[in-house]
Amino acid sequence: GFQALSGAAERNEDFVYVCLDNEGYMNTGAQKSGASPHLVNTAFTPGGKPTAKKNVIEIMAAHGIPYVATATTGFPDDLARKVAKARDMKGLRFIVVLTPCLAGWGVKDDEGVKVSRLAVDTGMWPLYEVEYGTKYTINRGHQGVPVAEYLKMQSRYKHLAPEMVDELQRETDYAWELLQARASCVASVPEPETVL
Repeated sequence: GFQALSGAAERNEDFVYVCLDNEGYMNTGAQKSGASPHLVNTAFTPGGKPTAKKNVIEIMAAHGIPYVATATTGFPDDLARKVAKARDMKGLRFIVVLTPCLAGWGVKDDEGVKVSRLAVDTGMWPLYEVEYGTKYTINRGHQGVPVAEYLKMQSRYKHLAPEMVDELQRETDYAWELLQARASCVASVPEPETVL
């Protein structure tokens, strides 16, 4: 579970951890998990998940480990670059890859790449890196595409009323502003003294 990963991060163990985030327990029928987004319809939250998605990226960055990054299957070159960068570093490196479950999300079979790209271009899944918990680099994020464009591709959001879509847009805009603020801070990146 997560506690073992957190413990390894606290000790700065030397390995790369790649987390495939499909935003739910998809192998057991698209059930809600901590990774499920706010207001999403799952087997256990048919009216929409009432709580926010657990921000595992920032949780891992808060450990101060050498490298944390987001990626998605929609931008394979970005993913390959981040894996190569992580490979060449020491200490714990953590990459979260947004990996749509087409059946669980209710996405057409030929639109997996498109929905992955829209997640990024709407700002709902920005591509960024964090080094040693302090240096933020945004690779790609909000391109001005409304969140509604991403949501309408997925049947797991078909229950949303317009005001709920507006709420998700506000949440996404706020998270994007916060990420930009973090990236604008200049902090020296400390090299770890010890890697176990």
